[in-house]
Amino acid sequence: MPRSLTLGNGNMLVCLDAHAEVRDFYFPYVGLENHIGGHYVHRVGVWTEGKMRWFDHPSWHITVGSRDRSFVGDTYAINDELGLQMHLSDIVYNEKNIFLRRVSVKNILPRSREVKIYFGQEFEIYESHRGDTAYFDPISDSIIHYNGRRVFLVRGLYKNKNFDDYTTGIFNIEGKEGSYVDAEDGLLSKNPIEHGYADSVIGFTLQIGGDGEESLYYWIAAGETIKETHELNEYLILKTPDHLMKSTNDFWNAWLNKNHFSFNCLDDKIVTLFGQSLFVIRAHFDNHGAVIASSDSDMLQRGRDTYSYMWPRDASFSAMALDMTGNSSISRRFFEFSNEVVSDEGYFMHKYRSDKSLGSSWHPWVRNGEFHLPIQEDETALTIYALLEHYRASQDLEFIESLYNSLIKKTAMFMVEYRDDLGLPKPSYDLWEEKYGITTFTSCAVYGALNAAAKFARMLGKQRGGNNYASAADEIKNAILKYLYDEQTGNFYKMINFANGGIVYDKTIDMSSFYGLFAFGVLDINDQRLERFSQNIVDRISPRSPVGGIARYKGDLYYRKNSDIPGNPWVITTLWFAQYLIAKAKNVDDLDAVKTWLTWASKYAMPSGTLPEQIDPFTGEQLSATPLTWSHAEFVITVVKYMDKLEEMGICNKVIPSGTL
Repeated sequence: MPRSLTLGNGNMLVCLDAHAEVRDFYFPYVGLENHIGGHYVHRVGVWTEGKMRWFDHPSWHITVGSRDRSFVGDTYAINDELGLQMHLSDIVYNEKNIFLRRVSVKNILPRSREVKIYFGQEFEIYESHRGDTAYFDPISDSIIHYNGRRVFLVRGLYKNKNFDDYTTGIFNIEGKEGSYVDAEDGLLSKNPIEHGYADSVIGFTLQIGGDGEESLYYWIAAGETIKETHELNEYLILKTPDHLMKSTNDFWNAWLNKNHFSFNCLDDKIVTLFGQSLFVIRAHFDNHGAVIASSDSDMLQRGRDTYSYMWPRDASFSAMALDMTGNSSISRRFFEFSNEVVSDEGYFMHKYRSDKSLGSSWHPWVRNGEFHLPIQEDETALTIYALLEHYRASQDLEFIESLYNSLIKKTAMFMVEYRDDLGLPKPSYDLWEEKYGITTFTSCAVYGALNAAAKFARMLGKQRGGNNYASAADEIKNAILKYLYDEQTGNFYKMINFANGGIVYDKTIDMSSFYGLFAFGVLDINDQRLERFSQNIVDRISPRSPVGGIARYKGDLYYRKNSDIPGNPWVITTLWFAQYLIAKAKNVDDLDAVKTWLTWASKYAMPSGTLPEQIDPFTGEQLSATPLTWSHAEFVITVVKYMDKLEEMGICNKVIPSGTL
């Protein structure tokens, strides 16, 4: 099930499903140590007049959204069978590691009733049940789950009183379904402690008058010791839950609106999704510098691993989105992270965990019995290319100087030397992580990165290095145009390889090949080769379906359900085409198609603004990892480029002058 809402503060990341129930709880790293694991759940349930209905029951109609222009969950749940309406406001406190929910319950019947609200916790601490304990803590009037250096304190307040019912138990072992079953009769057994596969449930009894409404608070404080969670709990009670809710709302509202973008001619849905996308990117950005691809652990149910790693590729685009929106202090951490994990030889590996250790991979070190680097060279290139965007936004030359020898020079020299006899980058895995060869996209990215490195070198007075990088970039550009262009079709090859003394061409039409040519400046935006290629993109890899959009490449099988289409539309590739239209636009009318594509993206986002990796071309269903951080980054980048273009045309200012606010 896709994640309908993600909330985080850089240390803690909490994900809710379509039932507004917590399915992922990462701490103390974003994307590392999921203490629910995606296969367990923190339930919400309601008991009244002899009926128990957990939020996953079909009698509930639930819409998980987010508050406009702030990083606050906004969920509405209606149950006509129970005669109740509920509103949940959710936050991860921006200052401390606390997940907080405000739950309002409205009785839509004319008579007074007793209503019990239950919250069930199924933790898998350290992603293993070995050593887990759950117990009622009379010191803090809370339930505490702990294992070693991971502690989670669960508590709440209703009319300044603690929960009035609780139990701990075991689940998924010894024939036990879980303690949530204990709540079915409206009473819990108050078992004070359990270990192993330990879970818990707490309950609040509300007396609600006819057509009346009552509210309560529920929270989980996370720490490394019981003492730390006690202190967080005391802090929350002292400050009050209302204060934490308000201050978190105000902080994120100010964080989002600090640039005062004009958003000229863009409708409200696009503007709202722009803000929601920035919040998703920030939630997936660990405070130590990693930017994970997705927090959706349901991917584990379909494959061998999740997307909760940092790919330097995805992270580079996310860093650029943050830099383009005035958040360079955050993106800087990614480049510091990169500086620490880059290899001595100057390349990045496939992916990394948020603690800077190496992530899992399917790229082998040996091909046909010979040693080969298991890398996607575009990831090395994109990091340096994104660093130039960071400098343009921050103008922090001292930071660039501090990275020059250890990151910029090291990677640039690798890219200069890691080339074949044609002058192109040597074979590596493509950005889609599927094929091995010399790709147009990677070649273009390396060209862009070496030009960026040349700018840095010359800026710092290192003319020899700058000339070396620029010369290599020119050689790569010439080789791209000579060896990777197919004059007969007007396309650029997806990739080439060598066999039996000759070149083997992969003529697959790939959106990344097209994007790389204009994004990194290999071809002028008005070059006729680019124009011809763009028409082939529209004709050959745009699914002829009700949804539309642009696929990755012709014949893409990943999550494809129908062989009659070239592949599912991806948010990333569709927005790449919109960025091409922006770059090519000569007047404001040329930008109408861009707004159409931005509207398309907002149409297929969830009410919370969550964007997926790809979309079912016939139903519009969100497919694969949801949310995908890269999708949100491309949406932000596209909107900013649209505003830049309007300013360039003299239509309006990108930013509203502060004196007019």
